[in-house]
Amino acid sequence: MFREMRRKKQELSRMESVALLERATSGVLAVLGDGDYPYAVPLSFVYYDEKLYFHCAVTGHKLDAVKRHPKASFCVIGQDHVLPEKYTTCFRSAIAFGRVRVLEDPAEKRTVMENFVTQKHPGYEELGFRMIEKQLDKTAVIRIDPISMTGKAYLG
Repeated sequence: MFREMRRKKQELSRMESVALLERATSGVLAVLGDGDYPYAVPLSFVYYDEKLYFHCAVTGHKLDAVKRHPKASFCVIGQDHVLPEKYTTCFRSAIAFGRVRVLEDPAEKRTVMENFVTQKHPGYEELGFRMIEKQLDKTAVIRIDPISMTGKAYLG
């Protein structure tokens, strides 16, 4: 179903791809948007328990697209450095494909949001947890269960 990487020399192992997702702070979610046009949106995320999580408002283009079509991809770029004298780029990236859904269980949503706070805002947990209490009912949480993941790198 998913293509094999053409340039095998540049393929990252699953462990390296996961490590890239664990370190990255943002990426691009691609879904099937309005009028069946691709909709790719940059956003922050957390990766834990072998799943990708995003949060957003309870209405909007992204949420409508996710509800309408359960497939998505997510891409992160961990390194991007142009080598002008060599007409190439050093890069490291990962792409995950999977099924996407909006979380309904408030306890699961809370757990995800707490992971956002502890992973992305260390030292500010108390404030973050207070914000979760105030905003949880105004926040949608989206989860991708990856079916396929690839990583690729060229380091020069």
